[in-house]
Amino acid sequence: MFGLTGGIGSGKSTVSRRYRERGLPVVDADELAREAVVPGSATLASIVARFGHAVLDAEGTLDRKALAAIVFANQEAREALNALIHPRVRELALEKFARLNARGEPLVCYEVPLLVESGLAEALRPLVVVSAPEQVQLERAAARDQASLEQIRARISAQLPLAAKARVADHVIDNSGELDQTFARADTVLDAICRTLEIDPARYPRPHPDAEA
Repeated sequence: MFGLTGGIGSGKSTVSRRYRERGLPVVDADELAREAVVPGSATLASIVARFGHAVLDAEGTLDRKALAAIVFANQEAREALNALIHPRVRELALEKFARLNARGEPLVCYEVPLLVESGLAEALRPLVVVSAPEQVQLERAAARDQASLEQIRARISAQLPLAAKARVADHVIDNSGELDQTFARADTVLDAICRTLEIDPARYPRPHPDAEA
């Protein structure tokens, strides 16, 4: 297993998509976090008890924007939320890892936004960090989340700077350029990880160029 992380708008999901296209199993902590708070779950009930019913939409589903507005402006609230969600995410991740191991998968990518902040860097080596200039992060995240630049800056400030994550990484993927450049860098990194772990990179074939068009 290896870890994949980055920052808001840095492009880690782009890299993980490339790895999925190559047939590599990717476990996404964000997806697990959404699974952890489905209506009726104990985790969602705990969040409502801590932050109030204002974090639910009309259907009783977690309103992520409403919750984000609370936690990204308050470190104590953010830590409280993490303490409620992270244990369930870990349980779900271990279940997925066990299933992948049972079917004989030799390598798994675990994509975690707060991997370094959570102290998981040493446990998930080789560690891959996807990096991009802050202005690029701002523009991408604002367009994707339909949020203001001020809101995105607050979210970026709540995370460890990308430069600090890059310093503890085994591999850094620059995602400041064109998509095909990012894919090429991601491919090079995955092939290097495979060779380090004595796995034939051919197990995860690169998509034919025509398939990417």
